Amino acid sequence: MGEKKSFFCGVFDGHGPLGHKVSRHVRDTLPFKLSSIIKTSQPNGCTENDAAASAGQSYGKIDSNGVNKDRFSSWEARLIRAFKESDEELNSGLSFNSYNSGSTAVTIVKQDEHLIISNLGDSRAILCTRGNKNRLIPIQLTVDLKPRLPDEAERIEKCGGRVFAMDEEPHVLRVWAPDQDSPGLAMTRAFGDFCLKDYGLSSIPEVSYRRLTNNDEFVVLATDGVWDVLTNKEVITIVASVKKQSAAAKVLVYYAVQAWKSRYPGSQVDDCAVICLFLKEQPLVSKSLYDQDHDHDHDYDMSKCGGSQLDFADSNICRDKKAEEGETVINCDFTMDKSIEQRD
Repeated sequence: MGEKKSFFCGVFDGHGPLGHKVSRHVRDTLPFKLSSIIKTSQPNGCTENDAAASAGQSYGKIDSNGVNKDRFSSWEARLIRAFKESDEELNSGLSFNSYNSGSTAVTIVKQDEHLIISNLGDSRAILCTRGNKNRLIPIQLTVDLKPRLPDEAERIEKCGGRVFAMDEEPHVLRVWAPDQDSPGLAMTRAFGDFCLKDYGLSSIPEVSYRRLTNNDEFVVLATDGVWDVLTNKEVITIVASVKKQSAAAKVLVYYAVQAWKSRYPGSQVDDCAVICLFLKEQPLVSKSLYDQDHDHDHDYDMSKCGGSQLDFADSNICRDKKAEEGETVINCDFTMDKSIEQRD
């Protein structure tokens, strides 16, 4: 975009026989499509911030909730168009077939204090911010777009698709074609998966806006392989405790994989992909404070855990906790190799 302090980040989780090709293709093409759309929508190559400066005012009007409505509307239209064009390209004679394969996407665009979030599927974005007593609090920026959401399921069923759970997984609703028990997607929006596009599966992202403040520390984007076994609080605690910001994503993946192995010994670990976007240059303090439940009014100090800061498994965090969908998360102690944090 040619603008300083502007960032685009995205995590893409493929599924199906050729899901890895779908996710890589979207990863490699979506940013360029968005960039092209932005450039063609700006007169004389002028950036949004340049236009605002020349007009002697900030770009857009701020509503009572702090939402820059003009900026958000502009970004929403561009992102929806970029997602749509990327999806159409998957169905236009590429070297691989996306009929039974697809990909999720969760992306953010950061421009100064403006954060625009786009979500397609069941990957997730969270924000770590500071609350009372300087504690770190997780704020979920996206909604997991799954068939359990009434509005999502209603759209699928109105278009002729079916939503039901298999007997062996009664707690997991899936999306099925009207005339056959396939493909059984656990999400309601995705790139590709053209076998379901006529039956309510959507490639239109859910776009939202947040105005960042000085209390905000970092954003984490991750695939559902992370969120299935770690809570939002656990994720920000792990990321905030890492000494080197450049190692944070790698460390978080490590803990998610260990949690999978602990909970599902002998089974395949789900894909875990992570991006951590730190909003401040200085590292977080070694003491990681976060918003505990009201009945746990104490500080959580990583530095008191022997060895590396990462050698932790506090009973108030990791013992018999439940994730958003009812899964038990980390229920054992494990120690991370200190060299993981040292490798970039």
